[in-house]
Amino acid sequence: MKQIRVLLIEDHFLARMALHSVLSGHSQIRIIGEASDGEAGIVMYRQHRPDVVVLDLRLPRVSGFEVIIELRKEFPSARIVVLSNYTGSEDIYRAVRSGAMAYLTKDASGEELLNAIQNVDRGLRYLPHVALDRLAERMPSVELTPRESEVLACITQGRSNREIAEELRIAEKTVRIHVSSVLDKMGARDRTQATIYALQRGLIHLD
Repeated sequence: MKQIRVLLIEDHFLARMALHSVLSGHSQIRIIGEASDGEAGIVMYRQHRPDVVVLDLRLPRVSGFEVIIELRKEFPSARIVVLSNYTGSEDIYRAVRSGAMAYLTKDASGEELLNAIQNVDRGLRYLPHVALDRLAERMPSVELTPRESEVLACITQGRSNREIAEELRIAEKTVRIHVSSVLDKMGARDRTQATIYALQRGLIHLD
């Protein structure tokens, strides 16, 4: 079984030790480094290129938000799990918008944290219900045209523009226009965020 190489970025010593203890107990996880501030975390990422980063948002010198932005800018495939005491909609929204793929609170169980890391390592997002609820609160109401709703349903199924064009029997150029309009109306950065928003608000349903 592949070991997931994890970098921990947490400024509180006891919290960092607790994380290390919980994660190192799993044979699939290997802690390859620990940093106590954001700047050191960025340096360690460059040195070790971990599979997954687990970080707090409130960090000295360089904040967790800035770490996410910097890592995603320099390493677009960086996979980041936020573990924070803060459950406010703005924190979750900013973290996800910045590029975090998972957002957990520090009272999450070790099993849930492991599950988040495993999902993120596979390139999947992991947002528990509390995070989805907060994101839904943060996002405005949306009114889509019937065609945009059809395009959104296809997006949530993971279909490409070409596949959507074939499904709806319209030009691929037209699909691109509709996708752009959907993302703009929903305030979503990408298709993944649009899917999360649509599911949470009941705009579409997956069978």
